[in-house]
Amino acid sequence: MFSPSPKRTNGYLEAMLVYTDGTTDYWQFPRMDRLSFTERYSKERYRKFEETLADSKFADLWPDAARYIARHAPDPSKRPEMIMLILNWSDLVRNADGSFTDLPWQSRVFYRYRVEPEDLNPQ
Repeated sequence: MFSPSPKRTNGYLEAMLVYTDGTTDYWQFPRMDRLSFTERYSKERYRKFEETLADSKFADLWPDAARYIARHAPDPSKRPEMIMLILNWSDLVRNADGSFTDLPWQSRVFYRYRVEPEDLNPQ
């Protein structure tokens, strides 16, 4: 925010869950733009975790994140078969007057994880 070259991208992560019956669901990390100021204070660490998680330098974290999401599936009556981590982003372009314009949102699946039965049992 206060660096000489702040980020010029809005972004967030989500996961698509594919259940064994073929249905799908979505799981989202907390999004700061959708939280109250009080909630943002206590959940700011998730924003930083998301920035780190999306970076391929930290790909070793991806299986653990997918297993966590599988254990916290929105529909506990179904068994997740696959978790797909998705990066959503919109680049910001500076206008001549100094304001910014959001470009259209883009999405990319950056990791797929096949859930094993033992993944659903917390250690």
